[in-house]
Amino acid sequence: MKIAVDAMGGDFAPANPVAGAVEALHSNNHISHLYLVGDKTRVEAELRRQGPPDSRIEIVHASEIIEMHDSPVQAVRHKKDSSMGRAIDLVKLGEADAIVSAGNTGALMTSALLKLRTLEGVDRPGLAVLIPAPENVFVLMDVGVNLEPRPENLVQYAVMSSLYSQQILKYQNPRVAVFSIGSEDMKGNELTLETHKLLKQTSLNFIGNIDGHDLFANIADVIITDAFVGNAVLKSCESAARVVGKWLKQEMMRNPLRMLGGLLARGAFRAILRKADPDEYGGAVLLGINGVCIKAHGASTPKAIKNAIRLATEFVEGQFNEHIIERLKHVHDQIQQTTSAQPPVSTNS
Repeated sequence: MKIAVDAMGGDFAPANPVAGAVEALHSNNHISHLYLVGDKTRVEAELRRQGPPDSRIEIVHASEIIEMHDSPVQAVRHKKDSSMGRAIDLVKLGEADAIVSAGNTGALMTSALLKLRTLEGVDRPGLAVLIPAPENVFVLMDVGVNLEPRPENLVQYAVMSSLYSQQILKYQNPRVAVFSIGSEDMKGNELTLETHKLLKQTSLNFIGNIDGHDLFANIADVIITDAFVGNAVLKSCESAARVVGKWLKQEMMRNPLRMLGGLLARGAFRAILRKADPDEYGGAVLLGINGVCIKAHGASTPKAIKNAIRLATEFVEGQFNEHIIERLKHVHDQIQQTTSAQPPVSTNS
């Protein structure tokens, strides 16, 4: 298996991407080749800091960097020799099986879509993330690609996310829900109402709507929505987690007695931090493109990069895209059969 890493992508590049790539190689013997794409001089310097060289690493020089503040479309159009673009080219040419980048999200999605195109049966790709909850981990999609999807797009997201939950998280029959303003079938906008109707015609384990109150209540394993709502939900969750952590730390330091209690509960606090640590999950996955593309957080640590590479290998090993094509065709046929079996609406008064 061959993985391409955008070594210049992210807030702490190339140090963290290189360190994370080396850690990934140490922990994963299934990787036969790992491309580090970026400024050769800087990448080589970081590799020397990591110890003895690994023969599985190859540096691919790229003279340009797509910065976080760059306009995605302009960057993809004008920075032809960017580390991100060259890494995606390796996947396009079949020299790599997957790309991992912590760089500019919009540029990564734009470049991947333009160069790799979509899978058969997919109209628009979407970005899926894993969200930890007290009793389960659920997939939230879309969180950053399609701001104005059609109901058919959300059905495709449901199929892909359900497969993600099944293959990667090992949930046998993932529960799928549409994010809406209430759990009742009749609540929501035109998009959610039409999506609800279509999903009821499929063999997916569709449980109906879910609202913000039940987001973490272990009701659904897959939650689908448009990118505007999904991104807002994701960032709200991240913000709430930071605030709660800050409050807890402040309150535990109020007096010596609380500090002693905090010391005694240190193991429990560490367990909670591990569950909520985004670095454990590697990154978001761009589902629906003709390749495997993992978007790590811009501030990714080496641990996060390592886990992003691990996630990429799991998608490649599981032949995830082949299963997507097969399952999408099956669900499309189900909807077509159900629609054709419905009696025509009478126009007689």
